Amino acid sequence: MRIGIVWMPNIGKSTLFNALTKSYAAPAENFPFCTIDPNVGIVDVKDPRIDVLAEMGQSKKKVYSHIEFVDIAGLVKWASKGEWLGNKFLSHIREVDAIVQVLRYFKDSEVVHVEWGVDPMRDVEIINTELIFADLEVIERILPNLAKKTKVGKGSKEEVRIVEILMEIQSSLIQGKIAHNIKERLSKDDQKLIKSYNFLTTKPIVYAINIGQDDIPRAHEIANEFMIKLESPVAIVCAKLESEMMDMGDEEKDEFIREMLDIDKVTHIPTLNDLIKLGFEKVGLMYYFTTGEKETRSWTTPIGSTAPQAAAAIHTDFEKGFIKAEIVKYTDLVAQGSRAKAKEKWLVKLEGKEYIVQDGDCIIFKFNV
Repeated sequence: MRIGIVWMPNIGKSTLFNALTKSYAAPAENFPFCTIDPNVGIVDVKDPRIDVLAEMGQSKKKVYSHIEFVDIAGLVKWASKGEWLGNKFLSHIREVDAIVQVLRYFKDSEVVHVEWGVDPMRDVEIINTELIFADLEVIERILPNLAKKTKVGKGSKEEVRIVEILMEIQSSLIQGKIAHNIKERLSKDDQKLIKSYNFLTTKPIVYAINIGQDDIPRAHEIANEFMIKLESPVAIVCAKLESEMMDMGDEEKDEFIREMLDIDKVTHIPTLNDLIKLGFEKVGLMYYFTTGEKETRSWTTPIGSTAPQAAAAIHTDFEKGFIKAEIVKYTDLVAQGSRAKAKEKWLVKLEGKEYIVQDGDCIIFKFNV
């Protein structure tokens, strides 16, 4: 999964990307034959449940799920018209599965905003407007000829449906609305019909609010404010502080922030983990676990996957030869302390091909080779 990080200039761009890719870098040995460009970083989704399972099972190795983050240069007004190499940047966005829009909230007189003033909602409007303009250009290039073809009865059933979808997306864009909600309402077959157009505004969008250190005690309040304004989940990050803590573990970071800001009463301190997890969820992915003495690992699968489909994340042979899945919920396994004790309490279930895997399931697959 590739997530593109989009931002306007001078909002903490380099600081955030460096902190993200250096603090959460996935071990290189997990990616044989993989060459990563300097502006791309593969990072771990550090779910604490893996740590708990690994300790329970005395696993020799832990393997987290991971995301590929792509550092896309800052957008400005009229990027869709080629301003400041805008078309090149927009083409990079087309190559990712989801978009993280980083919005500047922090105040710093020495870091001048390109729009001369800090206003996160204005920045959202500028970025989304450029994405909308770019998609409208694609539709205006494709739709007239396709609509004419279907009108005279020469178009296929699929082309007729494509025209209907494109007209719906076009109507939304003209109103200044991104088209992600339209895509979510489409069937899987309809989504396949428009996949080749690779619209920017149909991609899932995650909003990251880049706050200052002094804003951390109000992080929860700021998150709620922008969730309402953006009508979307948001992640709160403090890029400057994260860059100062790149060599610390999660517990060290938490203690460091509490001592530095004297905020013992804050229940949750925002970290880059929040952004990583939200990006993972926004794309419609989840993970299940396998755990044992050799290793504890999380496996990525789309939400709604059946047991055989989820098994394919390990190996396609697991899906082809699937027989049963021995499943225990993470909470049940931890509560009992071992799979054997969970079995004694009838908490381990044998499930068949129709079972829909749930986030956090701990699974042993049974299959024919």
